[in-house]
Amino acid sequence: MLTWIRDRSSDVVDVFVYIVVLNLAIEYVPSVISESFSLSILTAILLKIALEIVLACKTVVMTRLKGAATPRRRALWAAVLWVLAAGSKLLVLEAVALVFGDRVSLGGFIPVTGLVICLMLARAGVRWLLYDDPKDA
Repeated sequence: MLTWIRDRSSDVVDVFVYIVVLNLAIEYVPSVISESFSLSILTAILLKIALEIVLACKTVVMTRLKGAATPRRRALWAAVLWVLAAGSKLLVLEAVALVFGDRVSLGGFIPVTGLVICLMLARAGVRWLLYDDPKDA
C-alpha cells in the first residue's frame, strides 16, 4: 500500500486538493451539500476518478481532432468534444446521485460546472507549486 501511495503521490495530492475545494463549495455554495465530512472525502475520490476518465477521453478526442484530415471530420470531433465537455458534468451529477443518493448533492449543471473548473484550476496550481514539470506529475 505504501509503495502504491509513493508511486501515485500526485493522485493522492489531487484527492487532498479536491477535498479542500469540495468542502469550500459545501460551505459557500448553498446548493452543494454533503451530510458529513466522510462523505465529502468519498465524493472527492469519486470526482477524482470521474475527472481522470474524462481527461483521458478528452486526450483521445483532441488527438483525433488535431489529426482530422477533412473539415467534416474536424467538425465531427469538435462536436464530440463539446458533447464530452457538457456530458461529463451530467455524468458526474448522476454518479454522485447513484453512489450517495440524497446524502450528497452537487447542485445542478451550473454549480457542478463551476466546481469542476475550480477543481481543475486548483489541481493545476498545486501541481505547478509542487512539481518541476507538472505534466510529469
